[in-house]
Amino acid sequence: MTGNHFKGQEVSCCIKYFIFGFNILFWLLGMALVGIGLWAWSEKGVLSNISSITDLGGLDPVWLFMVVGGVMFILGFAGCIGALRENTFLLKFFSVFLGIIFFLELTTGVLAFVFKDWIKDQLNLFINNNIRAYRDDIDLQNLIDFTQEYWECCGAFGADDWNLNIYFNCTDGNPSREKCGVPFSCCTKDPAEDVINTQCGYDVRAKPDSEQKDYINVKGCVPQFEKWLQDNLTLVAGIFIGVALLQIFGICLAQNLVSDIEAVQASCFFT
Repeated sequence: MTGNHFKGQEVSCCIKYFIFGFNILFWLLGMALVGIGLWAWSEKGVLSNISSITDLGGLDPVWLFMVVGGVMFILGFAGCIGALRENTFLLKFFSVFLGIIFFLELTTGVLAFVFKDWIKDQLNLFINNNIRAYRDDIDLQNLIDFTQEYWECCGAFGADDWNLNIYFNCTDGNPSREKCGVPFSCCTKDPAEDVINTQCGYDVRAKPDSEQKDYINVKGCVPQFEKWLQDNLTLVAGIFIGVALLQIFGICLAQNLVSDIEAVQASCFFT
Protein backbone atom coordinates (compact mmCIF):
# COMPACT_ATOMS: atom_id res chain seq x y z
CA MET A 1 0.00 0.00 0.00
CA THR A 2 2.18 2.77 -1.37
CA GLY A 3 1.80 6.17 0.23
CA ASN A 4 -0.24 4.82 3.15
CA HIS A 5 1.23 4.66 6.60
CA PHE A 6 -0.08 2.30 9.27
CA LYS A 7 0.20 3.61 12.80
CA GLY A 8 0.61 0.62 15.14
CA GLN A 9 0.60 0.40 18.92
CA GLU A 10 3.43 2.14 20.79
CA VAL A 11 4.85 1.87 24.28
CA SER A 12 4.53 5.14 26.18
CA CYS A 13 8.06 6.48 26.67
CA CYS A 14 6.88 8.84 29.43
CA ILE A 15 5.48 6.00 31.55
CA LYS A 16 8.40 3.72 30.74
CA TYR A 17 11.14 6.13 31.80
CA PHE A 18 9.15 7.53 34.73
CA ILE A 19 8.89 4.01 36.20
CA PHE A 20 12.56 3.42 35.38
CA GLY A 21 13.76 6.66 37.02
CA PHE A 22 11.56 6.30 40.10
CA ASN A 23 12.59 2.70 40.71
CA ILE A 24 16.30 3.16 40.14
CA LEU A 25 16.25 5.53 43.14
CA PHE A 26 14.47 2.84 45.18
CA TRP A 27 16.94 0.23 43.96
CA LEU A 28 19.99 2.30 44.93
CA LEU A 29 18.48 3.30 48.29
CA GLY A 30 17.61 -0.31 49.06
CA MET A 31 21.13 -1.38 48.16
CA ALA A 32 22.52 1.33 50.47
CA LEU A 33 20.32 0.19 53.40
CA VAL A 34 21.35 -3.45 52.95
CA GLY A 35 24.99 -2.33 52.75
CA ILE A 36 24.64 -0.35 56.00
CA GLY A 37 23.03 -3.38 57.67
CA LEU A 38 25.83 -5.71 56.54
CA TRP A 39 28.45 -3.19 57.68
CA ALA A 40 26.79 -2.91 61.10
CA TRP A 41 26.69 -6.70 61.47
CA SER A 42 30.32 -6.88 60.37
CA GLU A 43 31.32 -4.33 63.04
CA LYS A 44 29.51 -6.39 65.69
CA GLY A 45 31.10 -9.65 64.50
CA VAL A 46 27.76 -11.15 63.48
CA LEU A 47 28.92 -12.12 59.99
CA SER A 48 31.74 -14.22 61.46
CA ASN A 49 29.25 -15.94 63.78
CA ILE A 50 25.88 -16.20 62.00
CA SER A 51 24.25 -18.05 64.91
CA SER A 52 24.57 -14.88 67.03
CA ILE A 53 21.78 -13.29 64.95
CA THR A 54 19.22 -15.27 66.95
CA ASP A 55 21.00 -14.98 70.31
CA LEU A 56 19.76 -11.48 71.10
CA GLY A 57 16.67 -11.51 73.31
CA GLY A 58 15.36 -8.21 71.93
CA LEU A 59 15.18 -6.53 68.55
CA ASP A 60 18.39 -5.97 66.63
CA PRO A 61 17.73 -2.64 64.84
CA VAL A 62 19.94 -3.82 61.98
CA TRP A 63 17.06 -6.10 60.96
CA LEU A 64 15.05 -2.98 60.10
CA PHE A 65 17.74 -1.90 57.63
CA MET A 66 18.00 -5.40 56.15
CA VAL A 67 14.26 -6.02 55.74
CA VAL A 68 13.32 -2.55 54.49
CA GLY A 69 16.41 -2.38 52.28
CA GLY A 70 15.76 -5.88 50.91
CA VAL A 71 12.15 -5.09 50.00
CA MET A 72 13.14 -1.79 48.38
CA PHE A 73 15.97 -3.50 46.47
CA ILE A 74 13.67 -6.23 45.09
CA LEU A 75 10.91 -3.76 44.17
CA GLY A 76 13.36 -1.30 42.64
CA PHE A 77 15.10 -4.02 40.62
CA ALA A 78 11.86 -5.44 39.24
CA GLY A 79 10.44 -2.02 38.36
CA CYS A 80 13.67 -0.61 36.97
CA ILE A 81 14.74 -3.56 34.79
CA GLY A 82 11.15 -4.43 33.91
CA ALA A 83 10.51 -0.94 32.53
CA LEU A 84 13.88 -0.57 30.79
CA ARG A 85 13.77 -3.99 29.11
CA GLU A 86 9.98 -3.94 28.66
CA ASN A 87 9.81 -7.23 30.54
CA THR A 88 6.17 -7.96 31.37
CA PHE A 89 7.05 -10.69 33.90
CA LEU A 90 9.11 -8.29 36.04
CA LEU A 91 6.50 -5.55 35.70
CA LYS A 92 3.71 -7.90 36.77
CA PHE A 93 5.87 -9.10 39.67
CA PHE A 94 6.41 -5.45 40.64
CA SER A 95 2.65 -4.76 40.56
CA VAL A 96 1.73 -7.89 42.54
CA PHE A 97 4.48 -7.34 45.13
CA LEU A 98 3.45 -3.71 45.57
CA GLY A 99 -0.20 -4.79 45.82
CA ILE A 100 0.65 -7.34 48.53
CA ILE A 101 2.51 -4.68 50.53
CA PHE A 102 -0.46 -2.30 50.17
CA PHE A 103 -2.87 -5.04 51.31
CA LEU A 104 -0.69 -5.89 54.33
CA GLU A 105 -0.47 -2.21 55.30
CA LEU A 106 -4.25 -1.82 54.99
CA THR A 107 -4.89 -5.01 56.98
CA THR A 108 -2.43 -3.96 59.69
CA GLY A 109 -4.10 -0.55 59.99
CA VAL A 110 -7.60 -2.05 60.31
CA LEU A 111 -6.50 -4.69 62.83
CA ALA A 112 -4.59 -2.08 64.87
CA PHE A 113 -7.75 0.03 65.05
CA VAL A 114 -10.04 -2.90 65.93
CA PHE A 115 -7.72 -4.63 68.41
CA LYS A 116 -6.22 -1.57 70.10
CA ASP A 117 -5.96 -3.21 73.53
CA TRP A 118 -4.23 -6.29 72.11
CA ILE A 119 -1.79 -4.07 70.19
CA LYS A 120 -1.06 -2.18 73.41
CA ASP A 121 -0.34 -5.45 75.24
CA GLN A 122 1.94 -6.63 72.43
CA LEU A 123 3.77 -3.29 72.43
CA ASN A 124 4.23 -3.60 76.18
CA LEU A 125 5.59 -7.14 75.77
CA PHE A 126 7.88 -6.03 72.94
CA ILE A 127 9.34 -3.13 74.96
CA ASN A 128 9.85 -5.29 78.04
CA ASN A 129 11.68 -7.94 76.01
CA ASN A 130 13.99 -5.24 74.71
CA ILE A 131 14.49 -3.85 78.21
CA ARG A 132 15.78 -7.29 79.26
CA ALA A 133 18.30 -7.20 76.38
CA TYR A 134 19.29 -3.54 76.86
CA ARG A 135 22.97 -4.23 77.55
CA ASP A 136 23.27 -7.10 75.06
CA ASP A 137 23.47 -5.02 71.88
CA ILE A 138 24.77 -1.47 71.42
CA ASP A 139 22.36 -0.70 68.55
CA LEU A 140 19.37 -1.81 70.63
CA GLN A 141 20.67 0.23 73.55
CA ASN A 142 20.93 3.35 71.37
CA LEU A 143 17.42 2.76 69.98
CA ILE A 144 15.91 2.49 73.48
CA ASP A 145 17.80 5.57 74.67
CA PHE A 146 16.63 7.56 71.65
CA THR A 147 13.00 6.47 72.21
CA GLN A 148 13.04 7.36 75.91
CA GLU A 149 14.68 10.72 75.26
CA TYR A 150 12.41 11.65 72.34
CA TRP A 151 9.14 10.79 74.10
CA GLU A 152 10.42 11.75 77.56
CA CYS A 153 9.42 8.39 79.00
CA CYS A 154 10.88 5.51 80.99
CA GLY A 155 10.07 1.84 80.52
CA ALA A 156 6.88 0.52 78.91
CA PHE A 157 4.44 1.81 81.54
CA GLY A 158 6.84 3.25 84.10
CA ALA A 159 10.36 3.25 85.52
CA ASP A 160 9.76 0.05 87.51
CA ASP A 161 9.77 -1.90 84.24
CA TRP A 162 13.57 -1.66 84.46
CA ASN A 163 13.39 -4.29 87.19
CA LEU A 164 13.25 -6.74 84.28
CA ASN A 165 16.88 -5.97 83.43
CA ILE A 166 19.51 -7.87 85.43
CA TYR A 167 21.68 -4.75 85.79
CA PHE A 168 18.93 -2.38 86.98
CA ASN A 169 16.70 -4.59 89.16
CA CYS A 170 16.45 -3.93 92.90
CA THR A 171 17.00 -7.48 94.16
CA ASP A 172 19.38 -7.94 97.09
CA GLY A 173 21.65 -10.24 95.07
CA ASN A 174 22.26 -7.71 92.31
CA PRO A 175 25.95 -6.62 92.49
CA SER A 176 25.62 -4.02 89.69
CA ARG A 177 26.35 -0.35 90.40
CA GLU A 178 23.22 0.38 88.35
CA LYS A 179 21.06 -1.53 90.86
CA CYS A 180 17.68 0.16 91.46
CA GLY A 181 18.48 2.71 88.78
CA VAL A 182 17.46 3.53 85.23
CA PRO A 183 19.39 4.43 82.06
CA PHE A 184 20.44 8.06 81.64
CA SER A 185 17.84 8.44 78.87
CA CYS A 186 15.11 8.34 81.53
CA CYS A 187 16.49 11.41 83.30
CA THR A 188 14.88 14.82 83.02
CA LYS A 189 17.08 17.19 81.03
CA ASP A 190 18.80 20.15 82.65
CA PRO A 191 19.18 22.91 80.01
CA ALA A 192 22.25 24.20 81.87
CA GLU A 193 24.15 20.92 81.36
CA ASP A 194 26.29 20.77 78.24
CA VAL A 195 27.60 17.26 78.97
CA ILE A 196 25.23 14.32 79.45
CA ASN A 197 25.44 12.84 82.94
CA THR A 198 25.29 9.11 82.23
CA GLN A 199 25.06 8.34 85.96
CA CYS A 200 22.00 10.50 86.62
CA GLY A 201 19.76 7.44 86.93
CA TYR A 202 21.81 5.63 89.59
CA ASP A 203 19.78 4.60 92.68
CA VAL A 204 16.86 6.77 91.63
CA ARG A 205 14.25 4.04 92.09
CA ALA A 206 15.41 3.56 95.68
CA LYS A 207 13.92 6.99 96.39
CA PRO A 208 10.21 7.48 97.26
CA ASP A 209 7.86 7.73 94.25
CA SER A 210 7.12 11.35 95.08
CA GLU A 211 10.81 12.27 94.66
CA GLN A 212 11.52 10.23 91.53
CA LYS A 213 9.74 12.71 89.25
CA ASP A 214 12.33 15.34 90.20
CA TYR A 215 15.06 13.22 88.61
CA ILE A 216 13.49 11.08 85.89
CA ASN A 217 10.53 10.97 83.50
CA VAL A 218 8.04 8.74 85.30
CA LYS A 219 5.60 8.26 82.41
CA GLY A 220 5.81 5.05 80.38
CA CYS A 221 6.65 4.96 76.68
CA VAL A 222 3.40 3.21 75.66
CA PRO A 223 1.15 6.02 77.05
CA GLN A 224 3.53 8.65 75.64
CA PHE A 225 3.42 6.98 72.23
CA GLU A 226 -0.39 6.98 72.35
CA LYS A 227 -0.37 10.67 73.26
CA TRP A 228 2.07 11.41 70.43
CA LEU A 229 -0.23 9.61 67.95
CA GLN A 230 -3.24 11.61 69.12
CA ASP A 231 -1.34 14.90 68.90
CA ASN A 232 0.01 14.08 65.43
CA LEU A 233 -2.95 12.15 64.02
CA THR A 234 -3.30 14.42 60.98
CA LEU A 235 0.39 14.08 60.10
CA VAL A 236 0.41 10.29 60.56
CA ALA A 237 -2.80 9.87 58.55
CA GLY A 238 -1.42 12.14 55.82
CA ILE A 239 1.78 10.07 55.55
CA PHE A 240 -0.14 6.79 55.35
CA ILE A 241 -2.55 8.16 52.73
CA GLY A 242 0.36 9.60 50.74
CA VAL A 243 2.24 6.29 50.76
CA ALA A 244 -0.95 4.39 49.80
CA LEU A 245 -1.62 6.75 46.87
CA LEU A 246 1.97 6.37 45.66
CA GLN A 247 1.62 2.58 45.76
CA ILE A 248 -1.69 2.65 43.87
CA PHE A 249 -0.16 5.08 41.36
CA GLY A 250 2.83 2.76 40.87
CA ILE A 251 0.58 -0.26 40.33
CA CYS A 252 -1.54 1.61 37.76
CA LEU A 253 1.50 2.85 35.85
CA ALA A 254 3.08 -0.61 35.78
CA GLN A 255 -0.16 -2.21 34.58
CA ASN A 256 -0.55 0.49 31.95
CA LEU A 257 2.96 -0.19 30.69
CA VAL A 258 2.28 -3.95 30.64
CA SER A 259 -0.85 -3.33 28.54
CA ASP A 260 1.13 -1.19 26.09
CA ILE A 261 3.87 -3.82 25.76
CA GLU A 262 1.38 -6.64 25.25
CA ALA A 263 -0.53 -4.58 22.66
CA VAL A 264 2.70 -3.93 20.71
CA GLN A 265 3.62 -7.61 20.89
CA ALA A 266 0.14 -8.60 19.67
CA SER A 267 0.24 -6.11 16.76
CA CYS A 268 3.67 -7.41 15.73
CA PHE A 269 2.39 -10.99 15.88
CA PHE A 270 -0.55 -10.33 13.58
CA THR A 271 1.33 -8.22 11.03
